[in-house]
Amino acid sequence: MSKQQDKLPPEHLESLEAHLAGTLRPVSPPKDFVTHLRNHIHLPKREVIVSRLRDWNRLFLVFGSVMSGMLIIITVARALYYLVGRRNIA
Repeated sequence: MSKQQDKLPPEHLESLEAHLAGTLRPVSPPKDFVTHLRNHIHLPKREVIVSRLRDWNRLFLVFGSVMSGMLIIITVARALYYLVGRRNIA
């Protein structure tokens, strides 16, 4: 097929665009839903963020927990790779 046969006539495209323009309308959410979300979603104040970063005990606990979790995942993945790889070779 040539490219000339793949193209639609301009009047067909215009009618399609007009149909889509009439069909696809923006939808606004209900005001109750928006106010409910605004009440639940909020950023903490700057002082709260700074105090959390200055709490070294909590920061080290979080950092240590993340590193320990990563090491456990890597160890399990290596063990599975070793066990599955050994079965395929033999």
